[in-house]
Amino acid sequence: MGRLLALILAYLAYLLAAAICAECQQHRVQHGPCTYTFILPELEHCQSLRDFRVSNTLQRDSPSETGSDASKSDQSKARIMDPSTQERKLESLESAMENNTQWLQKLENFIHENVRSGMEEIKRTAVHTQTAAMLEMGTNLLSHSAEQTRKLTDVETQVLNQTSRLEIQLLEYSLFTNQLEKHIMLQSQEISRLSDQNSFLEQRLSALEARYGRELQGLRSEKQQLQELLERQIQLVSQLQGEMGSSTLNSTLLQRQQAVLSDTVQQLLAMVGHCNEISNVPKVQQTCFSNCADILQSGVTEDGIYNICLPNSTQTVKVFCDMTTRGGGWTVLQHRTNGSVNFHRSWSDYKVGFGELSGEHWLGNDIIHQLTSSQDYSLHVQLKDRDGNEAFSHYERFYIDGEDRNYSLHAEGFSGTAGRTSSLTHSGTQFSTRDRDNDHCTCKCAQLASGGWWFEACGPSNLNGIYYPASSSVIRYNGIKWYYWKGPNVMATMTTMMVRPAKL
Repeated sequence: MGRLLALILAYLAYLLAAAICAECQQHRVQHGPCTYTFILPELEHCQSLRDFRVSNTLQRDSPSETGSDASKSDQSKARIMDPSTQERKLESLESAMENNTQWLQKLENFIHENVRSGMEEIKRTAVHTQTAAMLEMGTNLLSHSAEQTRKLTDVETQVLNQTSRLEIQLLEYSLFTNQLEKHIMLQSQEISRLSDQNSFLEQRLSALEARYGRELQGLRSEKQQLQELLERQIQLVSQLQGEMGSSTLNSTLLQRQQAVLSDTVQQLLAMVGHCNEISNVPKVQQTCFSNCADILQSGVTEDGIYNICLPNSTQTVKVFCDMTTRGGGWTVLQHRTNGSVNFHRSWSDYKVGFGELSGEHWLGNDIIHQLTSSQDYSLHVQLKDRDGNEAFSHYERFYIDGEDRNYSLHAEGFSGTAGRTSSLTHSGTQFSTRDRDNDHCTCKCAQLASGGWWFEACGPSNLNGIYYPASSSVIRYNGIKWYYWKGPNVMATMTTMMVRPAKL
């Protein structure tokens, strides 16, 4: 706005100067060697010289000669004038200069007085014209400003709307970015977890490769041993065939001996019949004990095979009694010591029992059920490794259900030195064999781990697995194991499961 006002004032000054100079006329006055130039307004509208009156009259000396003649005469007179004449002439010139100065002042006053009214009129006209122009220009400027303001308002509104949309989009992008960052963080954590799991699996795979490599090497050496054994068996069969040929030569001698033996047997039978006829000694009624603890309390203290009567039954069975371990009176349910008996058997075999009571055997699930369900029994598991180290696991309460419940296991009150926790599966686990799968694994643990046992999902124990000799150092999944004793790497070379009444 200040620049516009300065422009208008400069324009007005230009118009005023043009108006003044349009009526001005230059006048030159020659005075001696000097020339004076005056710019005076035209006096077309002024009074004539005849009417011009000045209160103070101005006397002006007119030169009597022309400029050139005067100059020449002055020069000639100067040469002959004396000093007094020059002084008078100088005074005359000073007087003439003073008269000219006064005349110029009066002329200037006249010009000022006559020009002032014209200037005022010109100024009024110029101001009115310029005011109208300025008003029009101001109106145009206001209109233009209003239009520009309206446009700026529209633009500002659009900018605000666009800014709001951009802020909303920026907020949405920020939220989306945060979600992406969280998702990326979760993915990074998952990748890290999978990487750790992959490393763990690689380590396990390497361990399994090494273990199975050792097992494969052991199988190869066993295969070599079996091949050598087969060769020896073939040689033995050849020898037996040769001996069979020679044995036919001795058949006559054997027949003769058989006839002699037949005669001897007949004589013995006759003697026995005679003894029965003359014998009148009455038989003594023998007491039947319900378990080995009762036999121990009767005074018997030696380990061995004894008859017991099953509860609620007239059936008597032979059992092996341990009379020395932890106070004695133990009825042995299972015993492994040398691998002479195959424990990978059917459901019916485990039901009735198998093996030799004085050696490796399984007493039978029916007998174990009848024995342990009659009263509270404790279970004692005795273990020994290939280095001769012994350990045990003891359970205060033990029994198994009948066949209708698949001989389910029940054991509680664990203590002992064979691990900090029990290697038996939890109560309620059913018994499984190779021909009856009752575990909770699709892999059929009885087939995979071998033997009949209380498998849940194959579980941490199997005392009926394949017996491997103490010299075998290969880790085998289907061997005799009690996991929480020494882990999967050590297999037991001797196991005994035995029970006695919990009250002892």
